[in-house]
Amino acid sequence: MTFLNLNVISVVETLTLLISGGLLMRFSLTLTGQAWAKTYQQTVTFVVLPVITYVITKTITGNIALSLGMIGAMSIVRFRNPVKSALELVMYFALITIGIAAGVRTKYAILLILVIISTIVGVKLIQKIYKRFNKSFYTTSFNEGVDLNIIEIQTIEKIDIIEKNENLKNIINLTDKNEFVYRLGFENKKELQEFKEKLEKLKNINKIDINYV
Repeated sequence: MTFLNLNVISVVETLTLLISGGLLMRFSLTLTGQAWAKTYQQTVTFVVLPVITYVITKTITGNIALSLGMIGAMSIVRFRNPVKSALELVMYFALITIGIAAGVRTKYAILLILVIISTIVGVKLIQKIYKRFNKSFYTTSFNEGVDLNIIEIQTIEKIDIIEKNENLKNIINLTDKNEFVYRLGFENKKELQEFKEKLEKLKNINKIDINYV
């Protein structure tokens, strides 16, 4: 087996460790009740960020001048306003890393690009597979910067089909009016339509408002 083949195997093993390690950390957080780690953006972040760090390390190894240059370049990733999306910050960080890596080790830049694209698309595909079994691989939050199709339902009593729905984002109990207001967010328009059709068959619903993106 040639040195090149051994090197490739070593890189693949390292990537496998990084990606599986990131996912295991993500699952351990969700299993302990940390719901914030279940979102799409956090899921992608846990996979991509270790790989980005690995590429940076491999790129600047043994080069003090490049290490100092990397520190200066990374300082560009600063925001005057609070960053609401962890994934947004990671993507800026990745883009800078790709640019620097391409100037020194093109193969690491290509590797990082492939891993990021595969992760972003792969997580979405896994979510679709989970949906077929009425489960969810991640949740979606309003403050992630993701446009959601919103449905708001006003009822005169609690409704289990709504309260058990994984897309439920908010419940308001208007005790003075003996009324409940539910707000749900759907990424998929068709899924929202199917849910609306189920609601229309129920009694005690006063109003249904929908806002499509």
